[in-house]
Amino acid sequence: MIPLAELVERYRPELERRHGSQLTADHHAAMNAIRTCHTPARGVLDYRCEACRATRIAYPSCGHRACPACQHSTNNQWLDRQRRKLLPVTYYLVTFTLPAKLRGFARTHPEWTYATLFRMATDTLQTFGRNDPALGDRLGLTAVLHTHSRRLDYHPHLHVIIPGGSLDRSGLCWKAKAGKYLFNGRALAQVFRAKFLAAMKEAGYWLPRDLPKAWVVQCERVGRGEPALTYLARYLYRGVISERNILSLSDDCITFRYRDGQTRQWRKRTLHAADFLWLVLQHVLPKGFHRVRDYGLLHGNARRRRQRVQLLLTPSFFMAPSHELTRSCRCACGGSWRLVHRHFPDHATRRRTARA
Repeated sequence: MIPLAELVERYRPELERRHGSQLTADHHAAMNAIRTCHTPARGVLDYRCEACRATRIAYPSCGHRACPACQHSTNNQWLDRQRRKLLPVTYYLVTFTLPAKLRGFARTHPEWTYATLFRMATDTLQTFGRNDPALGDRLGLTAVLHTHSRRLDYHPHLHVIIPGGSLDRSGLCWKAKAGKYLFNGRALAQVFRAKFLAAMKEAGYWLPRDLPKAWVVQCERVGRGEPALTYLARYLYRGVISERNILSLSDDCITFRYRDGQTRQWRKRTLHAADFLWLVLQHVLPKGFHRVRDYGLLHGNARRRRQRVQLLLTPSFFMAPSHELTRSCRCACGGSWRLVHRHFPDHATRRRTARA
C-alpha cells in the first residue's frame, strides 16, 4: 500500500510539469488537502482519558472528498440514511453514459456538464414515468455521479436507483411496476440524447459533428435495492481508489489493481507516478458540487409520504428512531477519550502549506 499523500508530496512538481495546463484551483486544493491530512499542518487535537487521565494527541483529517483516508464515517452515514428509505419493492438501476466524443467537452466544462447530466437524465426518467399507465405520480430517484471507469479513465456516467413503482395521484395507493425492465433502454437513450444536445445548443455550446446517434443507457433489475446502494456508496466520499489497491512504486512508476467489470478478476495497470496522480485528480469535482441527489419520493422533504408507502406495503413496518452514527473512542483502560483542546495552525503555516 502506497499512501496517496506520499505520492503528492514526491511527484507534484513532475505532475505540474506534465499536466500543469490542465490543473485547476480545485485540483490544487485537493492536493493541498491530501498532503496535509492527519499532519500538524492541520492543527493538533489534545485528548484526555476520563478514567485514567492519560493524554494523547491526534491530527485532524482534511475532510476532502478526494482523500482516500477521510470520510469513512460520512460514507457510512449516507448508506445508513439510504437504507432507512428502502421500500419493500423491486428496484431498478438505470445508467446514463456520456459518449466518448463529449468527454473532452466535459473536462473543460465539468460543472455545466455534470449539472446537465443530472437534470436531463432525471427529467427523462420522470417523463417516461408520467407516460407509463402502470405508474402514477413522480418516481422516487437517487442519482449518483461517477466520473471514472474501473481503470480510473475519465468516463462520466450517472447511476440512478429507482423503486419499481409510485404513488397514484391521490397519494393513497401504490402502483407497482411489473417486469424485468422498468423502461426500454434504447428509448431512454434517444430521449436523453435529444434533451442533452438541446441543452447544449441553448447554452450556446458547439456540437461535435461526429457525435454518435446511438447513446448508451442501461436499465436493469437489481432486486431489493441494498446491494446497488452499497455499490454506489463505494466512492461517494473517499476518492476513486482505495490506498490498499495502490500496490507498488518502482522506478517512478505506480502499479495499481482494479477489478475487471466483465470477468470480475483483478487486473493491474502501471504508469508513471505523475500520470497516476493526474488519473486520480481528473475526478475531483468542482467545489460545492453534489455528487449524489435524491428526487421525488426519496427526497429528504418527502419523509412522511415515504413512511406512508412503507406502511401501505408493510402494515407491520416499524420505523426505527433516527440516530447519528458515532465512533467509539476508547483508552486501553476502557475509559473514553475526551477532546480537551484543539490547536489551530497559525496563518503563516497555512500560507506556506498552500504554496508548497
